[in-house]
Amino acid sequence: QLQLVESGGGLVQPGGSLRLSCVASGFTLDYYAIGWFRQAPGKEREGISCISNSDHTHYADSVKGRFTISRDNAKNTVYLQMNSLKPEDTAVYYCAASDEGFLVTMRPYDYHYWGQGTQVTVSS
Repeated sequence: QLQLVESGGGLVQPGGSLRLSCVASGFTLDYYAIGWFRQAPGKEREGISCISNSDHTHYADSVKGRFTISRDNAKNTVYLQMNSLKPEDTAVYYCAASDEGFLVTMRPYDYHYWGQGTQVTVSS
């Protein structure tokens, strides 16, 4: 069974940092493109970062310079390092995998497998 599990969310003060992890089971991530998405209450799901199977990356303007996506194929894990967090970063964060591993895309419909999400709350 193909499964993605996110972890690392929590409550952090503005300006703080968190590192989210996305661990795959049932398949190896190195072939897949991986995206990170987030959804705040009352808002649409937003793509924020992605990495192709050749390690090309892309970021939404809202997180560029603050967030970094990376993968560790030996651990079958993709990370999202989030620095300089702002209250507007508060959301449920999801990782997703696309069978089309060469893609560099943040369109949700390009992704085939989704995790259950992890809550990130930025508040003082």
